[in-house]
Amino acid sequence: MTLANGHLKDVVSSDALSRDDLEVLLDSAARFALKPLSESSFIAGESVVIYMNKASTRTRLASESAVAHLGGTPIFVRGDELQIGRGETIADTARIISNFAKAFIIRTYAHDDVNEFAKWASIPVINALTDDDHPTQLLADWVTIREVFGKKVSGRKFTYLGDGNNMANAWMLMGARLGAHIVIATPPGKWAPNNAVIDRAQKIAREHGGAIEISHDPESAVRDASVLYTDVWMSMGDDESVRSEKLRDLAPFAVNQKMLDLTASDSIFMHCLPAHRGQEVTAEVIDGAKSVVWRQAFHRRTTIQALLFHLINKDLRGTV
Repeated sequence: MTLANGHLKDVVSSDALSRDDLEVLLDSAARFALKPLSESSFIAGESVVIYMNKASTRTRLASESAVAHLGGTPIFVRGDELQIGRGETIADTARIISNFAKAFIIRTYAHDDVNEFAKWASIPVINALTDDDHPTQLLADWVTIREVFGKKVSGRKFTYLGDGNNMANAWMLMGARLGAHIVIATPPGKWAPNNAVIDRAQKIAREHGGAIEISHDPESAVRDASVLYTDVWMSMGDDESVRSEKLRDLAPFAVNQKMLDLTASDSIFMHCLPAHRGQEVTAEVIDGAKSVVWRQAFHRRTTIQALLFHLINKDLRGTV
């Protein structure tokens, strides 16, 4: 998180946004869903650089269309297209990009690289996914949840099932800030979520009336849940040598109809995509009546649009 003159300059983590910031962003995303061109001249004549080291479908399309809907020009670059791929420093690259763009969206592997870009860039930097976090996805998830259930989360349980990865981290941090009861169910050991993130999320939850629960029992975790969420088991950058072990250990955490039947009667199924049917989720569930995955994907644009609008406008205050 980078604060500048009392406002939040960057969103590099799901922990960067205050409760008030989240309310502003989620309300604006809902507005942009209904009126996507309501701020169509906001950055007219300006550009936003979208830098991606990881392959992308939703994030790239959402980012480019968000910029266009605000009247700007998206400039998409891959890591191998910049001099940074030949040894130029992040600091130098960030300074150069700041001269040409109104904001910088980055999707990469190392979270420290995003922090370094934010340190040296004079323009807003948005983390569009790292190995540690995925704040733009969580914003899209929560807009979708509010469309279904409204803003009241009291009495509802939100369960994430599977690998304790960047999505598990993001779910804990942002869910805690929104006062939700978040259950993260993973195998014990190496596939469990990061202990430091758990500790941080539990502290935030206590401050905002939420709860963070870590479980290794998938059936108990999903019972009476309002949201059942999962992610791929092998993420980009995962070591292929652990594939067979990881798939074996995660098999009991697969989302199938039996798991879905244990959830609340009005529950929904969510997945950040891409999905591997027959692995972390069955086709019956992801293509079924309770699935809202396509609406989640749609809101990747509305939430990135909201982030760009409010960061550039210096409306967000961040966390202390």
